[in-house]
Amino acid sequence: MSAINAHLPADVRVRCAQDAPIGFFPRHHAEAKRYVYSVDEGPAENPFLESRRWHLFGQRKIDRSDVAAAAQILIGTNDYSSFRCKECSAQNPVTTIFDIRIEPKGTGFDLVFEGDRFLMHQVRIMVGTLIEIGRKRIPPERIIYILSAKDRRAAGPTAPPEGLCLEKIWYSKMWGIGDPSPWPEKNIVL
Repeated sequence: MSAINAHLPADVRVRCAQDAPIGFFPRHHAEAKRYVYSVDEGPAENPFLESRRWHLFGQRKIDRSDVAAAAQILIGTNDYSSFRCKECSAQNPVTTIFDIRIEPKGTGFDLVFEGDRFLMHQVRIMVGTLIEIGRKRIPPERIIYILSAKDRRAAGPTAPPEGLCLEKIWYSKMWGIGDPSPWPEKNIVL
């Protein structure tokens, strides 16, 4: 770990390491992932957090109940083409989102997304759309149309990358790596 960390930038650290089982591919054998998107509100940015949170300026706070209501509609197995960038190379736009929740944090909140996999920029586009709903620029019930449109132009803007963090990856129990997924496992084909 020391050798790897010596070559990484200061804000990236390996905290544990173990031998991988033969045949294990981290990207292909992930069962579920958790992304956290951090949002801050208020009259001024916190200089200690500006590179890790999206600061929303404005007098009016985000309507978190509207955001939560719209987020619940996004949960499930769906074609998320409206929430993928045009450069996305995934052959199948159908993914499963197990949970989306809002967690208060300081002067803002975190949006937590857990799913089996995510399309390129999917979380950031969902966040941008949910923030527009929270700002009352898009009505919460419009999320149904956005999801069914299967067209990126129907969704809101892409949130900036600074607030996004891949927090957790779960692997099948068969690999013996980390905590087992709290979500149902896919059928493994080796």
